[in-house]
Amino acid sequence: MTNVAILGSTGSIGNQTLQVLQHLGDYRVYGLSAYSDIENLSEQIRLYQPEVVVVNDCDASRQLRDRFGVRTACGEPGLLELAGDPNVDLVVMAVVGFAALAPTLRALETGKKVALASKEAMVVGGHLLAPYRSQIAPIDSEHCAVWQILSGRCSQEIDSVILTASGGPFLHQPEDLSTVTVDQALQHPTWKMGGKISIDSATLMNKGLEVIEAHWLFSLSYEQIEVVIHPQSVIHSLVRFVDGSVLAHMAAPDMRLPIQYALTHPGIRPSLVSKLDLTALSGLTFMKYDPLRFPCLDLALQAGKTGGTMPAALNAANEVAVASFLNGRIAFTDIAEIIQAVIRSHRVVSDPDFEQLVMADHDAREAAVQFVKLLERKV
Repeated sequence: MTNVAILGSTGSIGNQTLQVLQHLGDYRVYGLSAYSDIENLSEQIRLYQPEVVVVNDCDASRQLRDRFGVRTACGEPGLLELAGDPNVDLVVMAVVGFAALAPTLRALETGKKVALASKEAMVVGGHLLAPYRSQIAPIDSEHCAVWQILSGRCSQEIDSVILTASGGPFLHQPEDLSTVTVDQALQHPTWKMGGKISIDSATLMNKGLEVIEAHWLFSLSYEQIEVVIHPQSVIHSLVRFVDGSVLAHMAAPDMRLPIQYALTHPGIRPSLVSKLDLTALSGLTFMKYDPLRFPCLDLALQAGKTGGTMPAALNAANEVAVASFLNGRIAFTDIAEIIQAVIRSHRVVSDPDFEQLVMADHDAREAAVQFVKLLERKV
């Protein structure tokens, strides 16, 4: 029986992970964590009876302990304790944003396998996590696909990796996106995801973050990573080899598939995902992305190639900008404008330690907040 801790259990990935664990049967939910969704977390505790529960608020932590008789902890210290708990075999990291970096590093340093859904951890601290890449299983349809295709291959055989993007809800919209609403931006055409990642998909920032993640996960240069728009979301990634051949990974667009593979790797087992019916596909199309329409992708590529603390500044600015858009404070197109302003003003530290990344994140957030204040007057 494998003991699993799910950090970020009440989000989309966390809930789907619990479905997969229940389906597989030979995994035990040892620990759960949530930020503030106590109602959902309480139901998870009732159903899965974990040993340890972590929440952000210490009062809520005590209430859960008294109600369920479960061992509880709170805040970042609680996350770090659960991530490094010697009874945990595998950590599913689904914490959103920069906050995922510290517990991810703690889990890896204590020898655990980490099923990583929080791409931001790899984006901001890839140089810190890369030495442990053999312990990391990516929970991401694109990186899971690349991972499977590259299994058993040597680096000399690889020409390039091609990450696919659906293009989001505005691929075929009129050119002016300044007036799109939050509800429109959340309507992803193929995936059901949380608010932050849905907006990142609409701006294509998500694909930029995935390029940075792929750079660290697979030891690829940025010149070896391509992005193409593939609206059907059936081919999740492709690998081009030096002989000119291309291998593609195809599956129904369902996050439970990469979640399960991250858990059972290197084995493949029957899943909850529907089989892909090739005869039902009307066609598979590919196109280049428009950098003028989706500037966030190029901003992410710029940050990744610059390196150092620049990806941390990019990520912090994006988190602030996306939250401000979701709260109705800025326009959709202001997201890219804020990110660009922040990374232009950021002073890069070339080989940062963890504390320098924390400082870069803090400073970039403060800068982004000031730019939001300037732009929200126009909304």
